[in-house]
Amino acid sequence: MAQASPAEEQERLRAYLTQRRAWVESALATLPRWQQAPADRLTEAMRYSLLAGGKRLRPVLVLACAEALGAEAERFLPFACALECIHTYSLIHDDLPAMDDDALRRGRPTCHMQFDEATAILAGDALLTLAFELAAEPMPGVAAALAVQMVLLLARAAGMEGMVGGQMLDMRAENREISLSQLQKLHACKTGALIQVSCVAGATLAGADAQMQSRFAAYGAAIGLAFQITDDILDETGDSHLMGKTIGKDRESVKATYPRLMGLEEAGRAAAAQIERAEEALQGLSEAADPLRWLARYILTRRQ
Repeated sequence: MAQASPAEEQERLRAYLTQRRAWVESALATLPRWQQAPADRLTEAMRYSLLAGGKRLRPVLVLACAEALGAEAERFLPFACALECIHTYSLIHDDLPAMDDDALRRGRPTCHMQFDEATAILAGDALLTLAFELAAEPMPGVAAALAVQMVLLLARAAGMEGMVGGQMLDMRAENREISLSQLQKLHACKTGALIQVSCVAGATLAGADAQMQSRFAAYGAAIGLAFQITDDILDETGDSHLMGKTIGKDRESVKATYPRLMGLEEAGRAAAAQIERAEEALQGLSEAADPLRWLARYILTRRQ
């Protein structure tokens, strides 16, 4: 098959992401919990943040990595939704005045601005708990022991060894000089851990052996770092309207970022090197893995 042009790749990726996001959006909007829970302020705040749109990168990666190995990924939607619940909870808490103190998220007022701080904290707590409820749901064709293993991996990626630990490192790095290796560790935890576990989970649920799991872990680590580097670049050069959040917050908070430590040009080269590593991890896989290849290359050109 002839190599697609960059424009054709982006069009195919756009179509793929549109369909997979639609799966995720539908699953999130119709979670049985919404019917079972009382229609109160807490539920309203949870739905306000969770259903506000966004890239849905983590759940889509679960689906895409499973499909790359030939699995029917829709049966893994509850686990994919668990990733989005954790991600959304982290954004709610990250936006709080005690942390990043941000007023805009996904193009509209942050949860604590729309409701209040106490409600936002509790909405985040409830989404985190809901995530593990979803992750523990039986999945067709998945043995109970494997499901338990995935829940354990998810907990480690979300907790003190992963995302939450990375958030703590991020807060402690404000107004301080840190090294590039320290910054890489910070983001490997804060951003990379959930992206990596999304890839590993999708592949593992699809039946990947240990060697293949390692390849998907390498892919996830590489795109996670590339995504963070480009996020830092966009915080310097992006458009608030396109990004759906306030631009320049990292600079105002004197946060350590890749452009600050390396300069914009070198940061761009570092992101490109990570994308090369991501593509190397997928070598030998069939065309079913093309959406992962397209996604990796898209990260370098994204504007939001």
